[in-house]
Amino acid sequence: MRVVCYISGGSYEAWRPDAGQFPASALGRNLDGWPDERWLDIREISPRSPLARIMTARIDMCRTKGFDAVEFDNVDGYVNQTGFPLTAADQLAYNRFLADTAHARGLSTVMKNDIDQIDDLVDYFDMALNEECSRYNECGRYQTFIAAGKPVFHAEYGSSTAFCAADNAANINGVLFSLDLDDSAYRPCR
Repeated sequence: MRVVCYISGGSYEAWRPDAGQFPASALGRNLDGWPDERWLDIREISPRSPLARIMTARIDMCRTKGFDAVEFDNVDGYVNQTGFPLTAADQLAYNRFLADTAHARGLSTVMKNDIDQIDDLVDYFDMALNEECSRYNECGRYQTFIAAGKPVFHAEYGSSTAFCAADNAANINGVLFSLDLDDSAYRPCR
């Protein structure tokens, strides 16, 4: 069994213990549907920048607590309305920083959702996770990870496991969950 540590790498969450460490200038627009969560300005990630220090401390916490891997969420700000002029190059540099920092601490890395940069990031991440790639017709984009011998995990939310046949055929590890993640639905495809 492997245990994965969740980190929102691209957003500020008001309820986290380190929320007070983020400079106001790094906080952008709210994420759609998440009123207490704001996009981060990821353009400055030098080793001494506040964002680099905060994320490194989070990754260190994962290692200290005995996790095996880190899942980085919200690492696709450049394709969202963040309030900052983020570019694809900014996002690549930031995502690579996160992966390199975790690897330097002996942790595996999980790339979550940044489908437009899969080809550029497959060498930096050990596995991938997508939410609702079946619903949005994105699962085929993960063949780069599968061809590299890296696992792909897929979470669908709803009431039907109709996506399972396609996931199984594509060697994707799909699971149906309830949107509330409250254990009311948990149906692995295989």
